[in-house]
Formats: sequence, structure tokens, C-alpha cells
Amino acid sequence: MAEVPPPPLPVIWRPRQARVIAYAMAAVMVVGSVILAVILPEQFHLPDRIGMVLFGCAVAAVLHLLGRLRVEADERGIKVVNALRTHRFEWAQVLDVNLVEGDPWPKLDLADGHSVGAMGIQGAEKARSRKAVSELRALIHAHGEAPDRD
Repeated sequence: MAEVPPPPLPVIWRPRQARVIAYAMAAVMVVGSVILAVILPEQFHLPDRIGMVLFGCAVAAVLHLLGRLRVEADERGIKVVNALRTHRFEWAQVLDVNLVEGDPWPKLDLADGHSVGAMGIQGAEKARSRKAVSELRALIHAHGEAPDRD
């Protein structure tokens, strides 16, 4: 595989398809719940209608968790924003990034022996994910504490 030059910092990688689907479905849920609350029969009272809208907003909030996925790299290190957790790593903490064919997202290999999934790079977006992993790997090797010397 050809060596990819590291991109200029800061850089942010976000999934395209997952964001579009998540935010489109969130909009459908909110608008749909408002419309449904308005057209409900008279036997449903104000608390029922408010509950319907709140349910749509709650589903939209969960979808936002999927829409906000990203991986950011700056001079200080790497920030991984997953659905429920945000991780911040200094460059020296990250050894490598790997995306195995068929995996949903790449994993960052950490100096402490753990690994963290980077959901902001989606394996389903084949060409985009390969490019993002190559760029991130180049940044890790350029900014890491002990870059490879081949």
C-alpha cells in the first residue's frame, strides 16, 4: 500500500451516509409526531399530544447520537466522538489504527494495550474509510512518540 502524506491539521472525519440517514430520520420523527399530535381524535387530550411530541423528540435525540459521530485530529492529538462516549488521546497514546475488511469501523490501538473503536469512520463507506484510515495512520506515525523508521 502506498504511503499517504499526512493531511494538514486540524482534520475531521465524519461518516456521510450515517449522518444523512440519522438526521433525516430525526426530522421525520419530530415532524411526524407533531402532525400526529395535531390530528389525533378529540378523545386524546393535551397530555397525550404533548407525550407524542416528546416521544418524537426523544427518538430524534437518540438519532442525534448516531449523527454526531466523528474523529478529529489536531496538534494535541485525536478526539473520538462515538455514540455515547467521547475519548481524547494525545498522539503518544495512539500506536496505530486498523480497519479489517468487514469491520463496521476502525480501531485505534493504544499504548496501554487497549483499543477503541472510531465510529466516525464507517467501514461501509469503502473508499472514504480507506482514505480516512490511511490519513489517520500517517498522522499517527508523523506525530507519535516513536514513528516507524523503515
